[in-house]
Amino acid sequence: MYIALAYTLPVVAIVSFLLFLKRAACDNNTPPGSNGWPIVGENVDFGLLGPQKFIKKRMEKYSTNVFRTSLLGEKMAFICGPQGNKFVFTNENKLLTSWWPKSLNKVLLFTEVINKDQKVVAPLLANSVHDILKPEALKQYVSVMDSMARKHMATEWAPYKEVKVYPLSQKYTFALSCKLFMDEDDEDKVAKVLENFNIVTNGMISMPIDFPGTAYNRAVKGGKVLRDGLMKIIATRRHELIERKEIARHDVLSRMLLVTNEDGKLMSEKEISNNIIGLLVASYETSSVAITFVLKHLAENPHVYEQVREEQMMVAKSKQEELLTWEDVEKMKYSWNVVRESIRLAPPGQGAFREALIDFKYAGFTIPKGWKIFWNVNTTHNDPKYFPDPERFDPSRFEGSGPVPYSFVPFGGGPKMCPGKEYARLEILVFMHNFVMNFKLKKLIPNEKIVYRSTPVPAKGLPVHLYPHGKN
Repeated sequence: MYIALAYTLPVVAIVSFLLFLKRAACDNNTPPGSNGWPIVGENVDFGLLGPQKFIKKRMEKYSTNVFRTSLLGEKMAFICGPQGNKFVFTNENKLLTSWWPKSLNKVLLFTEVINKDQKVVAPLLANSVHDILKPEALKQYVSVMDSMARKHMATEWAPYKEVKVYPLSQKYTFALSCKLFMDEDDEDKVAKVLENFNIVTNGMISMPIDFPGTAYNRAVKGGKVLRDGLMKIIATRRHELIERKEIARHDVLSRMLLVTNEDGKLMSEKEISNNIIGLLVASYETSSVAITFVLKHLAENPHVYEQVREEQMMVAKSKQEELLTWEDVEKMKYSWNVVRESIRLAPPGQGAFREALIDFKYAGFTIPKGWKIFWNVNTTHNDPKYFPDPERFDPSRFEGSGPVPYSFVPFGGGPKMCPGKEYARLEILVFMHNFVMNFKLKKLIPNEKIVYRSTPVPAKGLPVHLYPHGKN
């Protein structure tokens, strides 16, 4: 035994040394950075610091152009700054392609029906989903948004002196998404889907350790319940369509049930579920976070609140009791600048993943084929070179020509720019209109901590005191 070990150990040492030299040679010209700890990489640092501090620290230490790290079990390059954003957006499907972490797919989707490129909302986004998110189509949804926002204010806000903004904004945006994408407005059914959706989103970007008691394990279980619930909704709708009971519906789900692929086959219910979940992730969570931080910033900046209210009063005075229209929303110029400044400081979407299709050079470094790329809004949104005094809330930054190109990128850019940008704009502005017409607000926790899950959220849900207009 000892003789065998005496021969084996030197061989193992030599092989390990050769592998190390090979790895070092391959990594010799890759971006500077750290892979962190074995297995866990830099996930812990990313979670503890939050994206903004994590990125700032590494840009200062390694490079303002690009640095490497290891997240979600993958070698990853962060491409930074306006030039980095431009590089990513203009090289879609040339040097880079979309990529989703397998750990997220496991939580959210029926993985057996994902295509090889791991695209969630596949060809349909170019057809029915894009159609429903075009400005021409969205015009008819403004009145639905306003009607639901009015009801939401009357039932969820007006009866109370104190509320938590984040869970209420979640309730509103999720109900709206369910109505517009699935024509589903059964409050009990929507509430049940939302409950499981929150379990999923709270744990889907945690360490992908699927052991009982972990956030990721809860997310996996919640994802199964979520998918089962959606499958029941989809199966019921398919039955209704077959029976010709609901031929007048024009929501995304109904379109998906009728769309055929190149072989003339209808999409399977699992494929439709994946598409609907992709839409809900994109539309609901980011919008609810955006609304939460808009109200946070209005509470912290009373002079801004007053200007928003003045603008919204002008819109209201031009009407009687009619619901808002597209033309009304187009008048909300200052309010939209407030929203943009809010999502600059607290971006709901942190960025997106890509995968290198081939070896390529960037800023003098080699990004090997197969490496993952993460473009992130925090490489520019808080940089004083592009936003002087970046911590100050200043909507005037967006007047005139606005920020430097590719420095303000909450919706991405290029061919993969978020198709729901206009939807989000309408949803947030309609909500703002209804809120400021009814209430002022004051934060109950002045220095509430912000925590990072899949998005930044106030740790206690942003509790506020409401002051209805016309009352003490």
